[in-house]
Amino acid sequence: MPEDQFNSWGWRIPFLLSFVVIIAGYIIRREVDETPAFAEVDAKGAVPKSPIVQAIATSWKDMLRVICMALMNVIPVVTTIFGAAYAVQAGYGIGFSKDIYLWIPVLGNIVAILVIPYVGNLSDRIGRRPPIIVGALGAGILSFAYLYAISIKNVPLAIALSLLMWGVVYQGYNAVFPSFYPELFRTRTRVSAMAISQNLGTLVTAMLPALFATVAPPGSTNVWLTVASIAFAVTIVAALAAYSARETYRIHMNDLGDPDAVPVPQPEYEQLRRVERGRLAGA
Repeated sequence: MPEDQFNSWGWRIPFLLSFVVIIAGYIIRREVDETPAFAEVDAKGAVPKSPIVQAIATSWKDMLRVICMALMNVIPVVTTIFGAAYAVQAGYGIGFSKDIYLWIPVLGNIVAILVIPYVGNLSDRIGRRPPIIVGALGAGILSFAYLYAISIKNVPLAIALSLLMWGVVYQGYNAVFPSFYPELFRTRTRVSAMAISQNLGTLVTAMLPALFATVAPPGSTNVWLTVASIAFAVTIVAALAAYSARETYRIHMNDLGDPDAVPVPQPEYEQLRRVERGRLAGA
């Protein structure tokens, strides 16, 4: 698409296509039953009238952990928002082509689709926390290499490192957090506690591009080092939050959110996994 057409109306196309996703999401939500644990709570009339207040009162520590872990959104910010500005904007003097750079999020998502199932399965075998911690620290370290590759104007190296950082290593977090976050909270307040915490953390990372532009504006020196240092510091916070959280992968659904819950014994857990895999294979 010619650049003038893209700037005038072409950029609206992805946003208009999102309407299809909204419809699909609505249909899926209508067809999905509530979990047995929530249905049981609902049948007992135990659903709280003020879930937000109860979530904060009973689970504020885990909510704080989720807020900190959700700061991992710094990696997509560094890859696709600041990285794009740094590589493309004339003021930074790098001079990457927009057409080439826009392939980074496309290729990154393709790689992520391939990696996510393997990481998710791994978290079912070794726990939720290890992939998140390794993904956080690994992606943070790789942000130095990625931004440095941009600074030396090496397009193939920048693309390769972006795919490694975002498409592979970051998925240690991205593939696991949808399971880990809700597992930290009790059934009665699970959705409210998770949604509030995750969105607060994401809100903070939404402000990072402005911070990066302030501390590393066009014309400044060591742009890549400054921004990568901030990103790495943020990923350390996320990794520490995950480390401080309790493990959840062998906790029975009815006991999720209970700090004193006893994990299912490993042999029994592995047997349950084999039964479930067999059921899915025969479905």
